[in-house]
Amino acid sequence: MNCFAHALPFLDNPEFMVGCCVPDWLSAVDRKCRVRERRAREFVQDSDPFVSAVAQGVIRHHQDDHWFHQTRAFAELNLEFAVEIRECLNGETGFRAGLLGHIIVELLLDAFLTEQFPGQLETYYERVAEVCPERLQEGINRFASRPTEKLVYYLGRYLEIRFLFDYLNDSGLLYRLNNVLNRVKLEALDDKILSWIPSARDRVYQRAADLLCDYPLKIS
Repeated sequence: MNCFAHALPFLDNPEFMVGCCVPDWLSAVDRKCRVRERRAREFVQDSDPFVSAVAQGVIRHHQDDHWFHQTRAFAELNLEFAVEIRECLNGETGFRAGLLGHIIVELLLDAFLTEQFPGQLETYYERVAEVCPERLQEGINRFASRPTEKLVYYLGRYLEIRFLFDYLNDSGLLYRLNNVLNRVKLEALDDKILSWIPSARDRVYQRAADLLCDYPLKIS
């Protein structure tokens, strides 16, 4: 699951909601800084209600990832996409196709939820903006594997660019996939994969209910 899927059921609780997003945000901006479930549990009863809510959100993120990645639909789509991407890349071996197979399922699922729940991605960004980034960074540094100083700047850019909307169109999705590849120092994709993306999008949308079998919101 990606940020919007994690956050969507909890838009009425911004502190908990951003806690659900923090592990994904840190993987983008400071991959050496981790917020693990075991450590977060030590702060669920913290005297600071803000820290407690964020810690509970972090725990929810890890719990959701656990069941989501064990669904049959995710395993099948992940494998299908990795094989097909490898074919698009002329049989290339290595890490790139497998990584993309995983990521594309999650980003297209965010796109599906954006369409399934109109207006809620806009609300999501509004809720993120309600949370003080300095306070959030200070709070997660209390239980992160190592302190980070990068989250405040990242959240400013996150709110400015609002790139989750890009997943709704194929060229925007490709651009964001290449940003991920650049971040992990892998070669970018060229435009020839654009002819394959609509098929992947259709399959994720068709299997969204199976992918979200334990999701707290009703998926039609």
